[in-house]
Amino acid sequence: MGRRCYLRSAFPAGKTKRTRRIGPLSAQTFAAHDAASARKGDTSSSDAILDLILKSLDDDKAEDIVQIDLRGKSSVADHMVICSGRSTRQVTSIAEKLADRLKPVLGRAPKTEGKSQGDWVLVDAGDAIVHIFRPEVREFYQLEKMWMDGADAAPKH
Repeated sequence: MGRRCYLRSAFPAGKTKRTRRIGPLSAQTFAAHDAASARKGDTSSSDAILDLILKSLDDDKAEDIVQIDLRGKSSVADHMVICSGRSTRQVTSIAEKLADRLKPVLGRAPKTEGKSQGDWVLVDAGDAIVHIFRPEVREFYQLEKMWMDGADAAPKH
């Protein structure tokens, strides 16, 4: 599940405090938190970006999220994430929201390809590459099979 923001409201003396949900964290707060954890040295920069990507995909209800570690296999990126959206509209929406959340962390908008069609969108976040497919297109290309060695892919859902 995605992170949620809560607002605590105080009542007069003797009354209890109540918490009410005010919705998901904004893209700026979401990205700032993960950027701060990367600066603290908790994780490497690429791992912090990967965490942000996985949280964003989860918040936007992406399906069948698979993470593939590319370190030592490719100099292009450290991580590859593959997921599905139920429709072209959802695929496009997931990609746009992910790009918005990555922009403050990367200092620029990540490069995207395929948003106009919505069948397969590639988001290049530098250290991580994200492929967002419609299920039929994902099944046709079977991109995971090209990079997986059994234990390398870690399904997230």
